[in-house]
Amino acid sequence: MVLKHNNQLPNQHFRKDWQRRVKTWFDQPGRKKSRRIARVQKAARIAPRPVDGLLRPAVRCPTQRYNMKLRSGRGFTLEELKEAGINRKVARTVGIAVDHRRRNKSQESLELNVQRLKAYKAKLIVFPRKAGKPKQGDSEAAEVASAVQLRGGLLPIQQISAAPEARAIAADEKKVNAFQKLRYARSEARTLGAREKRAREKAEEEANKKK
Repeated sequence: MVLKHNNQLPNQHFRKDWQRRVKTWFDQPGRKKSRRIARVQKAARIAPRPVDGLLRPAVRCPTQRYNMKLRSGRGFTLEELKEAGINRKVARTVGIAVDHRRRNKSQESLELNVQRLKAYKAKLIVFPRKAGKPKQGDSEAAEVASAVQLRGGLLPIQQISAAPEARAIAADEKKVNAFQKLRYARSEARTLGAREKRAREKAEEEANKKK
């Protein structure tokens, strides 16, 4: 066979022990079953606590690209716990995650997580350490008897829509020329320094004339 063009000569290696280099996945069904059994065992072990674990705060994703999205954070700040009226040491004992490093950079995030804590606190059922010997802060016997372990997500985070609502265009808005308005604003911003300098020179000239 005659080869054309300046290509690499065929030099295939078909005598490698390729079967040693193939990764199989025959244990996939078994692993699936193991994970399911582990989930059931964990739920039974931590009962009557929620299966989802600790309550986490709603935080913004970092960087400008993703900061419109809410996700669950590591733990609530000490300021959020204080606003919600929960002791920082008691919080961890009733299933609330605490992060002493995080800081609240805005009032919106603070209010959002305080409302989250208050909603959790309203639904919380605290079991007594010793059955039949409740202490101050523990739930009533009827609530404890009717308590059921929460299987789903613990207060799932809802995305807040920032888009404005659709509405009809007003008559005065139709008369406004948006393009012209933007051009005027751009021109004013561009010539601001020159106009201020001209006004300053004019004021100095008038002051000199009075002298």
